[in-house]
Amino acid sequence: MSNPFPIPLNAVRAIEIVARRGALAPAAEELGVTVGAVSQHLRRAEERLGMELFGRTSHGLVPLPALRQALPQLTAGFSALQDGLASLRGSDEGVLNLTVGSVFASRWLIWRINKFTALHPEIEIRLTVTAAMLDLSRADMDCGIRYGDGRWPGVTTTLIGGAAYQPVCAPPVAALLKAPGDLAKVPVIQDQTSMLSWPLWRSAAGIDPELKFAGPTYSDASLAFDAAISEQGVLIAADMMSADAVSDGRLVRPFELSVEGPLGYWLAVTTGRREPRKTRLFREWLAQEVPASVLGYVHQSRGSSARQLGLVGATAED
Repeated sequence: MSNPFPIPLNAVRAIEIVARRGALAPAAEELGVTVGAVSQHLRRAEERLGMELFGRTSHGLVPLPALRQALPQLTAGFSALQDGLASLRGSDEGVLNLTVGSVFASRWLIWRINKFTALHPEIEIRLTVTAAMLDLSRADMDCGIRYGDGRWPGVTTTLIGGAAYQPVCAPPVAALLKAPGDLAKVPVIQDQTSMLSWPLWRSAAGIDPELKFAGPTYSDASLAFDAAISEQGVLIAADMMSADAVSDGRLVRPFELSVEGPLGYWLAVTTGRREPRKTRLFREWLAQEVPASVLGYVHQSRGSSARQLGLVGATAED
């Protein structure tokens, strides 16, 4: 009978990690061995299989076509093994390990997470807040919330919101804005980390594309939000992220002109991994809470600050 595993399981794991991450070091860290040992795993595996698995380039190890085709199956297989081991030892359904970015954590999630725990007191949320895109296949990570187009290798995504965006600013700054073109007369905050498109909004607002904006620059999105609140200028922000500050009057939307971009916030999980109850409950809660948070802004404060200031574009609708 032929051996169904012609190469050791550790070598298969090394191949899967290196193919997914493009480097030896992540595999060495996860397997608890040296980089040299991982390199030996790959070399011996290629010898036994009689084929090259990786192209060696100046940018790292690149999986060749055959490995690229097999990679989703390898990743799904190891995810299934993790789930099986978790079942053997008793999966920790009482802890949801979640990775998020700083803006989502500080401007939206932290103010609402108590609602989830009130509904599900048996589940503890453990947040890892980082700008890095963590490997969701790790055993200590259940899911993540990422901003982008939702297409990332090795993960399955569900859109939760954040596609709509527009300029926001503190009320004293908004008082200087009678029309979109007035943005050239006030500071416009530049967030170097933002993926939101000013040109798309400018086009919708009918602003001359040659009109120059200038203002303070920040490399941290949370600081850019604080800068807008502290009257340093106008910031372009996702409606979902600015809803609370607008609702309590710290920020206003001077033109009430929102555009829909191609990007948004997505709940991401490893492809092929069984969805545990805790992750399903969190996903279902997000599906209800995100629209409710935007609706709350509409009912509580939409246009109220703008009407008080007599700004162009303020709506009289509740």
